Order: sequence, then C-alpha cells, then structure tokens
Amino acid sequence: MTAIKTPIVPGQVYRLSPLVRRITAPNPSMMTGPGTNTYLVGNDQVAVIDPGPLIDSHVQAILAEAGDRIKWVLVTHTHPDHSPAAAPLIAATGARAIGCLMHPDDGHQDITFKVADNVVHGEQLTTPEFTLEAIFTPGHIGNHFCYLLQQEGMLFAGDHMMDGISVVILPPSGDLKDFIHSLELLEDYPLRAIAPAHGNVMPDPAQQIRKLIKHRQYREQKVLSALQKAGEASLEALVPFAYDDTDPSLYKVAQYSLWAHLLKLEREGRALRTIKKHWAFGEELWRLAQP
Repeated sequence: MTAIKTPIVPGQVYRLSPLVRRITAPNPSMMTGPGTNTYLVGNDQVAVIDPGPLIDSHVQAILAEAGDRIKWVLVTHTHPDHSPAAAPLIAATGARAIGCLMHPDDGHQDITFKVADNVVHGEQLTTPEFTLEAIFTPGHIGNHFCYLLQQEGMLFAGDHMMDGISVVILPPSGDLKDFIHSLELLEDYPLRAIAPAHGNVMPDPAQQIRKLIKHRQYREQKVLSALQKAGEASLEALVPFAYDDTDPSLYKVAQYSLWAHLLKLEREGRALRTIKKHWAFGEELWRLAQP
C-alpha cells in the first residue's frame, strides 16, 4: 500500500485505507505533535487502537464514527495520552480491552486501563475482515506493543516510531538497548506502512527503521564524546554537549534519552557512574570506563 499524507485536524475522520480510519485527539503539544492518533480498524466489526486521552469530544467522535460496531479497544502502551479514553468506550460499547499493564507502576502510567490478561507477543485478533498481530516492542517504555494489520502490512506503531518527532526513552522501564532490538525485530515483518500515534502515516518502513537505528548510533557517539570532554559530570551538565544540535528548550526532555544512553553504556561496560554525596542528597556523576 502507498502511505497517504492527509491533513491532521482533531476530531475529523480520515479514511487511510479500505480497512483503516484515523481520528486525532485535540491534545497537541511538544510531546504529542499534532495530537494522539486513534485508529479504527475494520468496517463491520471495529477495533479501536490507542483510544487516546480522556477528552469527551474525542470519545464522542469515536463513538459517532463506529458506535456499537466497536468490539475491541487496543492500546500500544498505558501512557496518559494513549489509553484513558478506553474506559468510557468500553462502558458504552461492551468492547474487550487488549493491552499490557505495567508492573510495577513507574509513575507515568494510566492506572484506569484494565485487562483480564496481558496481551502477549504473537497473539492475533482475527475477524472475517482483518487480522491484527501483537508485536512486543519494549524500548520507549517496558509494556509497549505494536500491532500489525496483516491484510495491508500497516504497523500501528504507537510511540515506538513517530512522524517527525524523536521518540523519548523513559528509564527505568524504558530501555535504549531494548528499543534498538525492537526496531531490528520489526525488520523481519512484511511492513508496507507505519501508522504512528503522532503524525502522519510513514512510507518505506525499512528505510525508516534503518534511519532510526543510525540516529541512535549517531547520538551514542555524541554521548561518548561528551563524556570524554567532561571527564566526569552530572546528567544535567552533559546534556548541552551530547545534544548541542538540539534546541535548549528541549533539554529537560532530552535528559531522559541521555539517561537511557548512559544506562546502555553502563550495561556494556563503557561508562561508569558514582554517587557524589552532599549533605542533603546524592548526585549521579558519569564518566567513561577505562579501556
């Protein structure tokens, strides 16, 4: 299939393919781009993927489009811009919830989302119209799944891949090594388009995946260079060196991904951290490991 660029207007329904429609929630921000995309898969029976934040107008737009044809509500992960709208949709339609809960809670989760059993890698939802396959893709967060629409090769990627927005890795549950492994895993699937939770449908999945892996490798080299220049430094002090090609207004967000890079390097024996004790607190300091 050919990925079609369409306008992104919150509340508007856009037909992306014979089986897929998109409705974007009215929650634009630096972290969500134009808003969280909710995808409706199927015509006779509908699966809602990433129902989005708890905004009444968004819930009503989904119900107006699919109503009692909604049989399943799937979430890629339980961040507050992805899953809270599941509860009112399920209450209104009796749909089945599909997703994976985070244990223990890392403080970033939507605790209103409930499932009887966590979805598992390779699990399939099959109807007379379509089959959705669950693919476990930890990295951005530890309970992240993508869903592959087998009939069209469209991957509903959640926050694993985004259009024009760099994915933030959120330690300790988020893990950069897992993120790269998950990208490499997706190379084994017959993908024809990527439908992210933020932004437009992305064509040429193989190229997009390799581009993301190369970007993380590039950033890792900048982190190593920053450590070499700094000798020993705190996370906050390292950000301007490792992200000198990034708008300083994004440094607070960049700290999460920098932390993920440092944890990966620590696991690989290439970086070390110590806790410098002050009278009231401890500060993590990072340095290169000796060869």
